[in-house]
Amino acid sequence: MWTQNINWSGLGTDDPRLDIQQANLIFVFGQTDAFSEGGEGMLSGVSALRQAAPHAHIIGASTGSSIAGQALHEEGLQALAIGFERVSLRQAAVTVDAAQESYDAGVRLGKALLANDLRHVLMLSKGLEINGSQLAEGMTSVIGDRVSLSGGMAGDGARFGQTFVLLDGQPQEHMVAAIGFYGDALRIGTSASGGWREFGPERLITRSEGSTLIELDGVPALDLYERYLGDEAAGLPASALIYPLKIRNPDYPDREMVRTVLSVDKETRTLTFAGDMPEGWSARLMRGQFDNLVLGAEAAAEEALKSLRRLEPDLRPELSLMVSCVGRRLLMGQRTVDEVEAVSAILGDDVPQTGFYSYGEIAPLAGTGVSGLHNQTVCLTLFAEVP
Repeated sequence: MWTQNINWSGLGTDDPRLDIQQANLIFVFGQTDAFSEGGEGMLSGVSALRQAAPHAHIIGASTGSSIAGQALHEEGLQALAIGFERVSLRQAAVTVDAAQESYDAGVRLGKALLANDLRHVLMLSKGLEINGSQLAEGMTSVIGDRVSLSGGMAGDGARFGQTFVLLDGQPQEHMVAAIGFYGDALRIGTSASGGWREFGPERLITRSEGSTLIELDGVPALDLYERYLGDEAAGLPASALIYPLKIRNPDYPDREMVRTVLSVDKETRTLTFAGDMPEGWSARLMRGQFDNLVLGAEAAAEEALKSLRRLEPDLRPELSLMVSCVGRRLLMGQRTVDEVEAVSAILGDDVPQTGFYSYGEIAPLAGTGVSGLHNQTVCLTLFAEVP
């Protein structure tokens, strides 16, 4: 496997940086404004990539902050070209107009990619008006637990205005795209870790509909958030990004997930999250501290390496895809780069890294081996090839 970082600025078809004829996959991450229709240089840049790498799958997502190596970028676009030597790829995409279509979208994508030699699926989804947990559940209902699944939901920083997903052509606002990786030469390591701390009493989800939380302990959900956030409640939903909820299945207490608020309805006093909020589950507010979040990123890197090396202890990652939550970005501010550097320090400074800050991360759920939706985590996917 080989990789090449591509600086998007001024990208043209004759650019000497585009010596990537053998690439079969190109990641593109960057600012929402650059992804939106008419964004300066977007379509011409995709055209230049397509001409330079005619056989590559070009996939990407909008974000507030993109990751390239050990650096964060707040403007423009970043691209990384990859050449797999013994792994084949296939792509699929669906349009999702409403959150209720999420499970079916995952099923359709899974069926489009399923094959005997499928080893991993990378999925990038629109970030708004979608149920990420249902999307992942639909996919895993088809591919099962023998095929790993990772990815994330496109972002828009703290604005929550529009998100976009790119697959080969023009970015689309309502797209979910996936790439299937095939062949016995592929090795994958995945992980998810947070570093947030619980506070306040544990509460019961007494009323919900899908990803919409209506009541906690019989009290309107928004009332609870406003009580805890105080003056910060005026900034909802963005201010809720630094106060996520940890939810727990009462039948499997060791299976925990973190959920982030995506939208607020002040008239109905409800909160809509990135994934399901099942009735009867417990919920507890969380908050983060800088040092703990960096430790969470380090834990994600260590767990991903362990996952990659479960059969081959000396295997070295050749590529890292890092998907971290926008809530972490907002809380850590200018020091967010510390978690990116922490991951690189553990994986190795020479391991190429790309990624973005998302509205939801997809990786295996603790204690299950089956992937689902996370929030407020660092999710890593490590790639390697063997002879």
